Amino acid sequence: MSEKKMTSSRRHNLKSVLLAIAKSLLEKEAAQVITDKENYMAEHCPPLSLPGSTQELQEFCKKLHQDIDRIDEERYDLNTKVEKANKEIEDLKIKVIDLKGKFKKPALRKVRMSADQMLQALLGSKHKVSMDLRSNLKQVKKEVKEEPADVGDWRKNIEDKAGMDGRKKMFEGEA
Repeated sequence: MSEKKMTSSRRHNLKSVLLAIAKSLLEKEAAQVITDKENYMAEHCPPLSLPGSTQELQEFCKKLHQDIDRIDEERYDLNTKVEKANKEIEDLKIKVIDLKGKFKKPALRKVRMSADQMLQALLGSKHKVSMDLRSNLKQVKKEVKEEPADVGDWRKNIEDKAGMDGRKKMFEGEA
């Protein structure tokens, strides 16, 4: 089935519909946040009823101060936990940066290894079959160069070449 391209008017229409839906969802979410806040306040903060006498008013103030102190302690504890966590995060970030920057990858060197050694390194103790790759090669006999049997005293050879006659023989022998 071939895919057909969407026309620009259809694309524009779909985009406007999506934006309208998103706008309505955002409005609903904002209204939900407001109602949640009102419910929380009604649950945790009862309506204020001020007592008529000074004695009751003083007790009410003491109770408020105790609540304020308790809430301050909780806030302080939470702040210290957050600061401790932030410090730990920073330390870990520094460690990661140090580890990335410290180690350079070494240049790889060529290692000469036989097939047996390579299999031993890869397979470990499982490798028991020896692969002798040279056993299947064809045998070739080398030709041995014959060395002159007339190897004598080197001083005699130099004495022959000394003087004009020796130099003449050298040039004639080479040509």
